[in-house]
Amino acid sequence: MWRLGQALGLLCASAMLSATVQATSLYKEGSYKALASDQKARRRGDLVTIMVVENASATSTANTTARRNANINAEVDLPHKSRGVGIQTNNNMDGRGQTVREGKVLAQITVIVKDITDNGDLLVAGEQLLEVNNERQQIRVEGRIRTQDLSDTNVVFSTRIADAKISYVGAGDLSDKQRPGWWQQVLTWFGL
Repeated sequence: MWRLGQALGLLCASAMLSATVQATSLYKEGSYKALASDQKARRRGDLVTIMVVENASATSTANTTARRNANINAEVDLPHKSRGVGIQTNNNMDGRGQTVREGKVLAQITVIVKDITDNGDLLVAGEQLLEVNNERQQIRVEGRIRTQDLSDTNVVFSTRIADAKISYVGAGDLSDKQRPGWWQQVLTWFGL
């Protein structure tokens, strides 16, 4: 019995030695990051969090004052009578107008690195959709980020994005109530 076990052991050992041995490396060059390196986004598919902090306001004011006075006087002297004719016109106009527009968006959205430019800038794009009580809020951000503007935790402010395109759109019951009715739009179109 002992010889049978010994023979089987030798047979298994020779089978193992004759088989080709392949090892798989744990190191993958494309995804390798050293333990001491930062975790900033550098490749396609990496994630970047954008703190959307936009506060825009514009004011336009126009004041116009115009005044015009015209006087025409004529006098005719006739024997025993003197006639005078006078015309006076005044044209005064005061016009004032002011336009004020303000917008503020505060949001946080994580986007994906879509491409990398030749100088290492990151082209990012992404959107976030939030739906609460039949109200849909969609935030879409895209633009170009310098890697030195990224924090160690892959966060960047929207004010540091070049060619930024930021849209914030809402749709739903509340948004519909904010829009004028179709008949009001028709009246406005006719200037009424």
